[in-house]
Amino acid sequence: MPVKRVSTMFEQHRETLERALAAIAERGYWSAYPESPSPRVYGEGAAERGKEAFEAHLGKPFALDQPGTGAWIGAERSPYGIDLGVTYPEPVPGDLVAAAQAALPAWRDAGPQARALACVEIVERINRRSFELAGAVQHTTGQAFVMAFQAGGPHAQDRALEAIAYAYAAMTSSAGAARWEKPAKGEPLVMEKRFTVVPRGVALVIGCNTFPTWNAYPGLFASLATGNPVIVKPHPRAVLPLAITVRIAREVLAEAGFDPALVSLAVEEGRGLARTLATHPGVRIVDFTGSTEFGDWLEANARQALVHTEKAGVNTIVVDSTGSWRGMLGNLAFSLSLYSGQMCTAPQNILVPAGGIETDEGHKSFEEVCAGLAGAVGALLGDEARAVELTGAIVNPDVLARVEAAPSYGEVVLESRALKHPAFPDAVVRTPVIVKVAADRPDVYGREHFGPISFVIPTASTEESLDVLRHTTGERGALTAAAYSTSDGVLDRAERVALDAGVNLSCNLTGGVFVNQSAAFSDYHGTGANPAATASLTDPGYVAGRFHVVQSRRPA
Repeated sequence: MPVKRVSTMFEQHRETLERALAAIAERGYWSAYPESPSPRVYGEGAAERGKEAFEAHLGKPFALDQPGTGAWIGAERSPYGIDLGVTYPEPVPGDLVAAAQAALPAWRDAGPQARALACVEIVERINRRSFELAGAVQHTTGQAFVMAFQAGGPHAQDRALEAIAYAYAAMTSSAGAARWEKPAKGEPLVMEKRFTVVPRGVALVIGCNTFPTWNAYPGLFASLATGNPVIVKPHPRAVLPLAITVRIAREVLAEAGFDPALVSLAVEEGRGLARTLATHPGVRIVDFTGSTEFGDWLEANARQALVHTEKAGVNTIVVDSTGSWRGMLGNLAFSLSLYSGQMCTAPQNILVPAGGIETDEGHKSFEEVCAGLAGAVGALLGDEARAVELTGAIVNPDVLARVEAAPSYGEVVLESRALKHPAFPDAVVRTPVIVKVAADRPDVYGREHFGPISFVIPTASTEESLDVLRHTTGERGALTAAAYSTSDGVLDRAERVALDAGVNLSCNLTGGVFVNQSAAFSDYHGTGANPAATASLTDPGYVAGRFHVVQSRRPA
């Protein structure tokens, strides 16, 4: 299809793309997709239609016209106790790669603008199905519905648009053609030059169990916008959200006259498909979110590819003092409880001077800080029916095992308790466990314990707390860090430590902004400057390596 026609098809998205380009430069608040699931925003009946669309997938094959073995596989079970019963076409890895390679030239030749506008169309259509996706995210991750709608829907869609904007900005940072004239004796030397963005090759996105869309969309759309076909390999327990995404992408690409093999789905039942694809000679980009073990393996073995990984980290909070005792406790309680701590950004280590802290309500001993935090979590989650809408369900048995093992590490400050979900009697729901751990036990708090588990650690001083933050981040990585202090000097030192350690820092959060949440177009997720991640979502470095610029020149 001619490039002009492609651009005309999606011309209505030019303003959205231009606004996104402005947003990534300004870094202020902007969102293209409303996060409220209210019918006033998405229309009357949208939630009901989305629920019906999600339920229509259950117990059925999920058809995709792509190369496969002919077998149907799938083993998703909702953390809320429901067997989803969805099956997917089993792929032939080499055939997926070959089909993607064959689709690349026409997509490359379409150019940056046509690709970007087509990608925005994909995201727009995804947005229209946010309620359907919310059901899929809720029942593959264990997130509560509102969080599944927001994080799995509009927030993920904003991150997708952000990646498209960064990709477009990088591809168009210089002219695509130039007339070159060099003065010389007699007639000048004149050349006509063309500069073409050439994609790196087939990209692989390896999804995670907890945030299948939010974590996959940046890599998916950064690669696709820069001209690379994408194979999406979901986590075996969280396939449906990405299957819906892939189907939408293929529909848009086909309507625009491109080969839908530009985006394909690679489903497995835990048989090493990610390793096979990641090391395939034709795969040139890998994006992964998940365990440090597998992330390290990819970095060491997928040598033919550009590899971006987001792995485990030890997120730390340094408490020196506070001007809002109740605000601090409430903010921390929410951060520890949200999605049962099953966020890569959730805090784990809370460092408090053994001698206590100064607050707006007077001096608080270390024991009072522990009791205050336990009380805040208890009050927040006291009503079970409301609590489950914050905690969601435990995503897999490994998390539950870690929760049960946590009391063995020290003195229990707050016990985890099981909650009954009023709508899903088989859901596995646990409240956070908080454990006091001695400062000389870095073997415990110096590694990630993913889930609703946190450690309160008495240190000799705030300076020692900052040293622990620096050391654990440098050794194991972190995606977030936070500090509470009424002293500008302490906050300045905390910021210097964060810069040295390469971790994003939040200070004195006592209101509606939480350390484990980040806003697209303004907040960077990860930095690439510590072991938790090799790149930031999203910055210029995240997209730049996904393409090359190849020039041709001839005398004018």
